Amino acid sequence: MMNKALLCLVGLILCSFSLSAQKKDRIENIPSKDVDKIHFGFYLGLNKKNFKISYTLADSYVEVEDNFGFNVGLVAGYNISDNLNLRFEPGLSSNTKTLRFTNVNTLSDNVREVPGTYFRIPMLLQYRTDRLDNMRAFIIGGVSYDYNFSSNQDNTDDNTQGQFRMKKNNFMYEFGLGVDFYLPKFKFSPSLRGVFAINNELVPDNIPSSPYTLPIDYLGTRGVFLKFTFE
Repeated sequence: MMNKALLCLVGLILCSFSLSAQKKDRIENIPSKDVDKIHFGFYLGLNKKNFKISYTLADSYVEVEDNFGFNVGLVAGYNISDNLNLRFEPGLSSNTKTLRFTNVNTLSDNVREVPGTYFRIPMLLQYRTDRLDNMRAFIIGGVSYDYNFSSNQDNTDDNTQGQFRMKKNNFMYEFGLGVDFYLPKFKFSPSLRGVFAINNELVPDNIPSSPYTLPIDYLGTRGVFLKFTFE
């Protein structure tokens, strides 16, 4: 489902760019929509998250089973110019992943469920093409602070008690592309985003020789977000 939606979105974006030189006389919906400097909206959508993992030990490998999650939030934007928009998009992102540690010999204890509910605070810069009738394409990118509500960073138990620990405070960067569709009453903007952790989110186990965390040099979230924004 996600792959089909992504292909459709990319197709729409490519079409909007290719038609930019073929403007026709049509009725423009909400023609003054982008006149106001400050504007607000909300978004909802799906995500599919995984982990980028690098290792200190060559023979170690962690299998990650990713799942679909959801994201929802608000939008506050400031039009720097007709083509450039500064955006603040606070919201929630939730997803659960399953880790399988191939270097842990006890099969009954080599699986960890890793829930993740993040309060995300992205600050983004959006560049939009000139409006073509009732659409305009855009690219977007920036950074975010992500607070992990599901973090058990302060838990004294570690993997020896079945607790895979991750940090509370994290930083991400993201970039993406999308299309604004100007409908009679509001603007609808589907977009595709890539989200990548900057810092290492892993909390090492209490025992330095732990087979769960010793082999891992870096573990950070990476994901694809499909967002539907309404303004």
